[in-house]
Amino acid sequence: QVQVVESGGGSAQAGGSLTLSCAASGRTFTIIAMDWFRQAPGKEREFVARLTWGGDTIYNDNSVKGRFTIFRENGKNTWKLQMNSLKPEDTAIYYCQAILQGGSNSGWGQGTQVTVSS
Repeated sequence: QVQVVESGGGSAQAGGSLTLSCAASGRTFTIIAMDWFRQAPGKEREFVARLTWGGDTIYNDNSVKGRFTIFRENGKNTWKLQMNSLKPEDTAIYYCQAILQGGSNSGWGQGTQVTVSS
């Protein structure tokens, strides 16, 4: 089993930056990719970004590509989501989820709230 805990959310002005963290624990050697999702009030949870074990990245082209960067801290079981040029529409609860060998996943953490004001 793998557990994930998100942190780093907060409030920012439009155009500002925040960096979110996703700390994984447990059988972390089974992680083959890490995803970030977000859920805004009244909306469905949407995919934001993925980092694979091989270093490939995938972004939600429609909403965050070019502004957000997903990466893993060297030597740590912590994945980051660097968010620049924030917009009010980025306001949401952000969640991470580890994709594991065999096709299962870690499940969601408690999420971290990001609020962007104009």
